[in-house]
Amino acid sequence: MTLGYARVPHQIQKQNLKAQSNHLRSFCTKHDWDYELIQDLGSGVNDHKSGLRRLIQRLCDGNVERLVMTNRDRLLRFGVDLVFALCEHFQTEVVIRNINSLEDFEDDIAEDILETITVFSAHLDGTRHDKNQKIIDNLMAIARELAE
Repeated sequence: MTLGYARVPHQIQKQNLKAQSNHLRSFCTKHDWDYELIQDLGSGVNDHKSGLRRLIQRLCDGNVERLVMTNRDRLLRFGVDLVFALCEHFQTEVVIRNINSLEDFEDDIAEDILETITVFSAHLDGTRHDKNQKIIDNLMAIARELAE
């Protein structure tokens, strides 16, 4: 069995999710592989996405011959090597097509930066001092500029 995995960070990028999914379907069909497509909606920083968890469970079941994605960062921004280590352990081939537009990449990175800052600011919330608040405000301003 081949698993195809497609992800976008936001609902507004549904067209990109559809394009990724169509590409994966065509690629798997072209190679005559039996496949299942897993789609996810959520940030690459978030490791609690239902599709990602289903993918990991399927890998651990040991019956996935290959994992196909349009790009490496479709899985996760951080921790992708852990998923690849699972693939290696269960002898699952990883096929990365390296298809992505610069605009999609920039949008994803900006979203991931905002989410990372939000997570860190929540951790600092309990020990918030004026100095920490200024750092958070500066980082948020920079992240918003990048997102524009």
